[in-house]
This record gives sequence, C-alpha cells and structure tokens, in this order.
Amino acid sequence: MSRRAVWTAALTTWAAIAACAGGAAQGPAPVVRCEVGDSTMVRDVLYFGRSRPAGGTVSDAEWQAFLSEVVTPRFPAGLTVVAATGQWRGQNGTVEQEQSEIMTLFHAGDDAARRGVEEVMAEYKRRFQQEAVLRERTPSCTRFGAGETHEGTPNRSDATV
Repeated sequence: MSRRAVWTAALTTWAAIAACAGGAAQGPAPVVRCEVGDSTMVRDVLYFGRSRPAGGTVSDAEWQAFLSEVVTPRFPAGLTVVAATGQWRGQNGTVEQEQSEIMTLFHAGDDAARRGVEEVMAEYKRRFQQEAVLRERTPSCTRFGAGETHEGTPNRSDATV
C-alpha cells in the first residue's frame, strides 16, 4: 500500500471515529437557497426505539399518550410519524432490532423550537428508560402547495401535518 493510501485511510478512520465520538468540529451552518415562495425551515427527524431495556415494549397507548402530552404541546402546528423497524448497537455492544417510530418535525429553528426538540428527546428517554433518541437535523426549503404542478395535475397534500 502506498504512503498516500495509508495516510488517506488513517485520516478517514480518524474522521469517522471523531464524528462518532461527537468530536467532529462544527462548521458554519449550511446556507440554504430556496426558491421564491418557499420558506426556510429546520427539519428534525427523531428516531424512537420502542423496546424497553428491562424487557417489553412501549405500548401503542403509551406512545399515543407521549405524543399527546409531550410532543403536541411543543409542536402544535403538526408532525409526521412513521412506524419502522430499527437496528442499532447499544452501550452493551449487542446489535438489537426493535419496533421504532420516526418523527419528522418542521420548525423555525429558533431557540424555543430547538429546546422543544431537546425536551421531547429527554422526556422519551426518561419516561421509557431509553439509552438514546437519535436526532437528524437539516435545513429545508418548504412550501404548502396548492394549484397546479408542472404536469398539470392538482397539487394537494393528503398528509396530516
């Protein structure tokens, strides 16, 4: 292996380890250029595992109560939840598969909204004894569409927001 290939592999490995350990440097926020008529918002996607560490799962009734009591008061404008099957390696090193919920929130990105997301994550971890809730955050160009699409068919959203 060439010296350059060794250095490249070493730097790539170091960067991956630093990112996983939370040591990745935070650069400037990405600049988002939206089309005219779009709004710039923050898109947070949260991943909630439904397995409990001591056995059992978060029931559907418990999940619905969490949405009603914790999430909706902080994000009354709406959200989307999709059921999924997730897989991750916990602190004990075991790879686990579990029923999961993926929640998408769009918000202004201000301090109150960011604090709301952190509160939702913290309460889920506390209430259901979870090791972690994964958050994915990206800037987004959004628009609630109405009218015609480029194909001439009505543009309507059937999703609940």
